[in-house]
Amino acid sequence: MATPPPADPPPASPAAPASAWAPLRHRVFRSLWLGALGSNIALWVQNAVGSWDMTSLATAPVYVALLQTMSGAPVLLVGLPAAAFADLFDRRRLLVGFAAWMAAVSLALAVLSFTGALGPVALLALTFALGLGAALSAPLWQSVLPSQVAAGELASAVTLGGVAVNIARAVGPAIGGVGVALAGSGAVYAFNACVFVLVVVQVVRWRPARRPPPQTPERVVGAIVAGLRFAVHAPVLRAVIARAAAFIVCGSALWALLPVIARRELHMGPLRFGALLGCVGAGALLGAAVMPWLRARWGPDRLTVAATLVYAATMLVLGHVRSEALLYLAMLATGVAWISIMSSLNVAAASAAPGWVHARALGFYLLVFQGGLALGSLAWGTLAGPLGSAHTLTVAAAGVALGALGAVRWHLGDARREAVAPWAAWPEPMVLGTDLDHRAGPVLIVRRHRVAAPHRAEFLQLCRELENLRRRDGASDWSIYEDLAARDVFVETFALGSWSEHLRQHARAVVADQALLTRLAALSEDAGVVHLVDARALAAARARGAHLEPPHLEPGVTSSHSP
Repeated sequence: MATPPPADPPPASPAAPASAWAPLRHRVFRSLWLGALGSNIALWVQNAVGSWDMTSLATAPVYVALLQTMSGAPVLLVGLPAAAFADLFDRRRLLVGFAAWMAAVSLALAVLSFTGALGPVALLALTFALGLGAALSAPLWQSVLPSQVAAGELASAVTLGGVAVNIARAVGPAIGGVGVALAGSGAVYAFNACVFVLVVVQVVRWRPARRPPPQTPERVVGAIVAGLRFAVHAPVLRAVIARAAAFIVCGSALWALLPVIARRELHMGPLRFGALLGCVGAGALLGAAVMPWLRARWGPDRLTVAATLVYAATMLVLGHVRSEALLYLAMLATGVAWISIMSSLNVAAASAAPGWVHARALGFYLLVFQGGLALGSLAWGTLAGPLGSAHTLTVAAAGVALGALGAVRWHLGDARREAVAPWAAWPEPMVLGTDLDHRAGPVLIVRRHRVAAPHRAEFLQLCRELENLRRRDGASDWSIYEDLAARDVFVETFALGSWSEHLRQHARAVVADQALLTRLAALSEDAGVVHLVDARALAAARARGAHLEPPHLEPGVTSSHSP
């Protein structure tokens, strides 16, 4: 693997749309991408060899499906903390630690396989442990790779992240199949351990630029809550997550039942099974090569719908066609469809959140996707027992097609990276000289808006969007009142857990907020804002001698309409 130089600032945005491979010109991105590729190859080797071993260790289809579940279930347990870790802590150290963990798990699999002690329960448990490392690493890779390129190359960088997975999908099963045929499963698991060690070496060589410490650092639990609040109140991210869920819950049936059909119905050996999965990876590479052209011609929404319908058709082919040549072609088409769907969803997820919550937003997206894959695999594998693989895939394919058509109201094209760039919209609060601990709270912000009678209805309509904005950036409660003593005055109130949370709220405004705040300012006159802090917390802070510092905002546009 290539040795990365010290981290450089992202290159300038290109004047023309970036090619599919443009980010690989940057040495830091290329080096980290190779690390991600190595990690994914090892995971896909384990996926293929583990599935193959399980068909020998257990006869019921549900055990093979459970292997998929054990691989994806850790996301449900650690997806949210992992996303918070990626935003709060040193990403390089985390990547090194998690890769070392996966190397140790692969070594344990090798030892058990060599000694003949590997049974179905041990295989499931160690697959879960390996999935735990993958779940903890995923938000890190998803956030680190796009951050190494300029905005103009973001889509290509995210697509290349998917290409790494699909190269691994092509190469991993082939390595696993050849390795099992020539040396047995134990040797393949040992190979995996070596690959993870190489990933550790590669990431250790990376020297990222230091991130400046935040003025008011977040704690892990608070960061998770803030991220969840953002996901609930960010319509663009909600749309991405809804599209992902609509696809993967039924789309998981293909991956759950493919090993069963290959081994039990087509009587494939490990080499032919590896070739079948290799066709998926080859299709993904083909799809990645034409992705910039497809995205420019169709846009992400039409591309995703078309690719999802193709994916549903390949599920029907897998369920009902027993010609091996046609199945190889179907798996090639599956790869093209899969990378098209994944690239569109991943680019939208990476573009839907600002920097302060970027890894957490990606983590929530991965939580839904991987959780849907794990639970869907278990459900479809269980259903295949009494119903049969062909009928199960038919039902699942219908669900994928209906989900694609029903999800068109959620637009992926609304996710734009420039829209979530920071915007210094809020002036400093007029509270200088007050003794206060940043942890003091709760805090209540009271703002008065003077609105002329002709604008009342429109103002109240826009307040629905304003509530969403306040809650997205940290408010735990929000209300709008009308002053009965002054009928042209509306009083907005919103609460936050602490003064530090309010300071963070000042830094969370984004460019996309400007349109709403400008419209509100045109309809109303600023009638004053008051910052209130719990009196007991204030007294305690004064007793400790703590002092409040004003927020230090980046220079930029300010608006008197925001507190």
